[in-house]
Amino acid sequence: MGVGLVLAVLAVAMVVDHGVAGAHLAVGLGLTACLAGIARAQGLTAADLGLARPSWPAGLRWGAAAAAVVAAAYALGLLVAPLRDALPHGDAGLGRGALWAVLVVVPLGTVVPEELAFRGVLLALLGRRHDPRTATAVSSALFGLWHVLASLGGGAANATIAGAVGADATGTTLRVVGTVLFTSLAGVVLCWLRLRSGSLLASALAHWTVNGLGVIVALLA
Repeated sequence: MGVGLVLAVLAVAMVVDHGVAGAHLAVGLGLTACLAGIARAQGLTAADLGLARPSWPAGLRWGAAAAAVVAAAYALGLLVAPLRDALPHGDAGLGRGALWAVLVVVPLGTVVPEELAFRGVLLALLGRRHDPRTATAVSSALFGLWHVLASLGGGAANATIAGAVGADATGTTLRVVGTVLFTSLAGVVLCWLRLRSGSLLASALAHWTVNGLGVIVALLA
């Protein structure tokens, strides 16, 4: 029942987010509140969610290490011309809008609700009935499917992919399948960070670095 509730809330959030312009931050905050309520109703503790205070130091260490790897990869992408040309390109400067996106919209609208959903509540609920590998696989597959609508939308990343595989039906299918597979694999890595460190902070910090730095890199590329 708990997993079904989480999936239902995620489905509603997805529809509203992609159907109402400018609602991403509000949807993220609302989703976080709903997930917290489900976690409480299902009897999940802070430790179950990876939020217990004793786990914070390990979470920050592992998250910082993962963030450093991501930052190094982005730096390499900017320094090597062929890689830089393949990066998504934004059309705005590094102004207040970019800072608002990186420091507010990305963490509160994307990272916190997604981490709480997929590496927090879902992983904990699935872990009650399955071993960690199965729970990780299911959570990560759902994380991949969560990005289907996003892969059909606009944005610099989708435009870059469409330029490589085409924008016709075949290209769109390849883009969607590729996005789902890539984000599912990313979900596995984030679940590993969460379980290895014992803290949701590790996966959240890594996730924020990928998305937040991605915004900045797209503007610099």
